[in-house]
Amino acid sequence: MHVDNDSCYAVGIMSGTSVDGIDIAVVRISEKKNKINLDLKYFDTIPYSTEVRQEILELCDPTKARIQMISNMNMLLGKLYGEAALKVIADAELLRQDIAFISSHGQTIFHQPDEMMIGGQRVTSTLQIGDISSIAEVTGITTVGDFRTRDMAAGGQGAPLVPYADYLLFRHPLFGRVLVNIGGISNLTILPANGDENQVKAYDTGPGNMIMDYFVKRITDGKQTYDKDGELAKNGKVDDDWLEELLNETYYTLKPPKTTGRELFGEEYARKLWENAERQSISFADRLATVTKLTAVTITDQIRIYLDSANIHEVYISGGGCYNPTLMNDIKNSLPAGVKLRKMDELGIPADAKEAMVFALLGYQYLNRRTNNFPPATGARHKVMMGKVAWGQ
Repeated sequence: MHVDNDSCYAVGIMSGTSVDGIDIAVVRISEKKNKINLDLKYFDTIPYSTEVRQEILELCDPTKARIQMISNMNMLLGKLYGEAALKVIADAELLRQDIAFISSHGQTIFHQPDEMMIGGQRVTSTLQIGDISSIAEVTGITTVGDFRTRDMAAGGQGAPLVPYADYLLFRHPLFGRVLVNIGGISNLTILPANGDENQVKAYDTGPGNMIMDYFVKRITDGKQTYDKDGELAKNGKVDDDWLEELLNETYYTLKPPKTTGRELFGEEYARKLWENAERQSISFADRLATVTKLTAVTITDQIRIYLDSANIHEVYISGGGCYNPTLMNDIKNSLPAGVKLRKMDELGIPADAKEAMVFALLGYQYLNRRTNNFPPATGARHKVMMGKVAWGQ
């Protein structure tokens, strides 16, 4: 299949580590003189039901996951993604016949970029569920998905994948930029001024909203799932001694390429931090203020490494974290005065929609038989065409 390079509509689907819902973007993709443009036509987040969200979270816990439920949820999510895509297409005042393809990241339930030995063989692995055949069957639209596995087969970590689009769309000829996404996990892309792709650095910095969300649920007895407008953390004071202790986590000192996820910074890790704070008699508000600062500092410490070499002038934030004023203020205060902190919206892409739009781009490149991974970020041995396809009707 060759997608029309002049202009086409595509649907990008993303469900992240926070498992808040299904992010769906209807995107108009156009290409002129080898320059690709993405224009957002419509975006929405379709929340998961409480039952489905809880089942997904249990699948992310190896001690609770069951093979039968993994298989069932794989098919169910494909159906839910397909139904959500049809809703958003209609809301965008388009017909399914107007859509060239759907591109779905799926829901990651396991990601193991570090090798383990099985039968004398070194193995890395990743698993995203949300069956693309089910999406294609529900919608009748050709669907691309399962991107990460091909990069891992080529020796990469299968993540991060967004830097491919960051480099393609947002590098600047005169000064460096940093693009940060704060979802459940935080990741960044360093785009040096007028740099080539081998100069780009991109990796996961550590926790994003994941630990903060856990603390909010504990503090509010489950009445809140996140710190709305950063109000709870704003009422606390950072415990500097405890923060220094938290920063001793080994992951922060690893050199890139590196990726992480719920396997390291998930509920078990957050529970240990909570119990640690209990033993030190740190107040609830101070606990949340401190883990909020932890997310900020683990991001900005990495940015500072490249300030001079990449000539960084701007930092753009996307993901749910950009709506937390306390977190954003912590990031701003941890950056040098000359570096401007902005939301992704100022580059023409809404912060919430960015990742879904990027997966539309990855699907577009795959269907046009072009490589779409980014070895400087993932560590893959070479460029590959990531994706698998289920043909529409």
